[in-house]
Amino acid sequence: MDTQQITAPSRAPSRVRGSATPSSGVVHINSRHTSRFTVVGNHLTQHRELSLTAIGLAAHIQSLPAGAKISIRFLADRFPESETRIAAALRELEAHGYLQRTRERLPSGQVVTRTVSYNQPSSEAGRTPVSEPQPRPELGPRRTAPRRPAAATPPTPAPEPTPAPTPRPDTQALAPAPEPQRTSEPPRPLLPQPQVPDLERHRAAAELLVDLRRHEPRLLLAENDIHRLTPAVAAWLERDAHPDAVRHALTTNLPEHLKQPAGLLAHRLTTHLPPPLPAAPAPVSAPRPQPLQECDGCDRPFRAPEPGCCRDCRTDVHEAA
Repeated sequence: MDTQQITAPSRAPSRVRGSATPSSGVVHINSRHTSRFTVVGNHLTQHRELSLTAIGLAAHIQSLPAGAKISIRFLADRFPESETRIAAALRELEAHGYLQRTRERLPSGQVVTRTVSYNQPSSEAGRTPVSEPQPRPELGPRRTAPRRPAAATPPTPAPEPTPAPTPRPDTQALAPAPEPQRTSEPPRPLLPQPQVPDLERHRAAAELLVDLRRHEPRLLLAENDIHRLTPAVAAWLERDAHPDAVRHALTTNLPEHLKQPAGLLAHRLTTHLPPPLPAAPAPVSAPRPQPLQECDGCDRPFRAPEPGCCRDCRTDVHEAA
């Protein structure tokens, strides 16, 4: 009974190798990355003033290769957040020095946005550098008033002037850089909508969009894109556009590198919307001929509004008279 059980463990094993298991909070199980990883500083991931959307967006931008698209519209199509939230997150990163956006005009006249991402907060993107404290200049020896007899009250000495500190020569160099002007992207144009809802026309428009991939394999649309573009195609059909004409307008002259087929179709359906056909003129009816009458004099038929004599009989009557 007093034999020690040497096979029983002295305590439960730790779940985390190399360190004791914490009593509460998160437990990290880390694996070493050898490829496809991005180094992000804790100054960003644990930032106390940035929102969680801005922190995640900054980490995503730092993981992208140089030249990748990060416009508000492209990010809104990539992530479930709206354009408003993404634009607000970009402004946060720009205010804290993790992002810098400038507008430049190309030699062709086109205005483009240049975006620079910083993995360390940059002082050029809106942060004001803090100047070093200047040493206080030393003052000369303080003058002492001559001693007088104790019976006499000494006059109050006037305060000595304090010389102003000499400005450093690099004060202008430490002035904060002007903040770049922020420009918002123009809003997307609204897709055309039919004037009168028609279930059959709506079904035909959806089938036309689904069938586009048979004519052009690159126009493979997601189900959400088909629901969004169906009213626009219905508006074309409502204006008496033939389905073959709509299909031809959407599938011809496509760019060589087509990255967003839904965006291209939305642009064409909006900008190439045909005008409604004018109202067809009312058909002009031919005048009806006068009814046939039987001549009272010669019994020959002739056309006249009322019964009577034909032209020959009326002439004979007038000549006889």
